Amino acid sequence: MTDDHKTLGAARLLEQLQRSQAFHTDGATGIERELSVLRSWQSARLARTHADLLNDPRYRPAAEFFLDELYGNRDFHQREQDLARVVPVMIRSLPAPVLCTAARALELNALSHELDARLTRMLVMEFNWRDTLDEAIYVAGYRRCGDYDLRRHQLNLVEQLGRDLQRIVRKHFIHTALKLASGPARLAGVGELHRFLDRGFHAFHHMGTAAGHFVNVITARERMIMERIGAGHPQPLQLESGIGA
Repeated sequence: MTDDHKTLGAARLLEQLQRSQAFHTDGATGIERELSVLRSWQSARLARTHADLLNDPRYRPAAEFFLDELYGNRDFHQREQDLARVVPVMIRSLPAPVLCTAARALELNALSHELDARLTRMLVMEFNWRDTLDEAIYVAGYRRCGDYDLRRHQLNLVEQLGRDLQRIVRKHFIHTALKLASGPARLAGVGELHRFLDRGFHAFHHMGTAAGHFVNVITARERMIMERIGAGHPQPLQLESGIGA
């Protein structure tokens, strides 16, 4: 890709970085503990829904990558502070496809935090929730928020990010670039981002031709759960074992 593509990817990355920083400034003020509880509960739910993928040696690294890095209860505040200072370094050291993938990952992370914060506030304010979370309370708050278009966009981002990783693992020059950038990345303060990209790259490389199937299964199940919630299903999170596999 051209230098213009690199500049565009870096600009999008910076935009999503600023969005994440804005959230960390005041997006979770007053609900920090409850938000952490909700995200931990969601991580456990995702692990149950996709237990077959986590238990399959082909898919385990990718499943752990998605659950830990994209949906998990990780705090990326320090990483984002570091990144804001070194975007010019990234333009020089990372290929355009990697910059675009990183921007998409940051957008997904920012949107996920925003949706989780909205849901947490709804549960606290409308349902007087503070501590123990279960399916009934979670689903009631989810329905009350009604953020279905944003939830669909969230799943589209998951799908697109999976496609990005599936595509770039075929490009040997990107693997070489990631290896060469590891030392400078740490020195420049982008070691966390490099670790994220490198982990995703190797997880998808490990799956080989099965990567497309993995992405389809993850997104199909999560879309089904979202639609079941919207349709008023009495137990929308309880999918049949192995569905979509």
